[in-house]
Amino acid sequence: MNSNFTLAIHSLTLLALQPDHMSSSDYIAESAGVHPVRIRKVLSILKKHGYITSKEGTGGGFIFTLNPEDVTLWDLYKVTSEGTLQPKCPQSNERCLVGANLQQVLFKIFLGAEEHLGEYLRNYTIKEIVNFVNREDRCM
Repeated sequence: MNSNFTLAIHSLTLLALQPDHMSSSDYIAESAGVHPVRIRKVLSILKKHGYITSKEGTGGGFIFTLNPEDVTLWDLYKVTSEGTLQPKCPQSNERCLVGANLQQVLFKIFLGAEEHLGEYLRNYTIKEIVNFVNREDRCM
């Protein structure tokens, strides 16, 4: 999993809290505590997949185009991080029993882990994240 995932959640949660207001990438970046260029990369991914739209110029910015209840964390994981749980194996000795097979074995294990992660992340939507950040008791 990479930081694009958490930045996508942060961005959409912030936008969902302001449904009738366009937010600049600088504003979102300040909220997330990252450089605006970093947040623009994530916003580009979200725009490409139809989660947000943008308007340039004065009064422009980004706005959430979907219903927050319809966007799961799994949806966001798939567009920002899918496959990042896969192990990175160095070039192994193919004449060695372990070297010849470990990458394939680990790939199957981590693919299963990602499937389980997906089952879990499907249970949470941006609307639930919005509700959570609005609560005074923030323990889940």
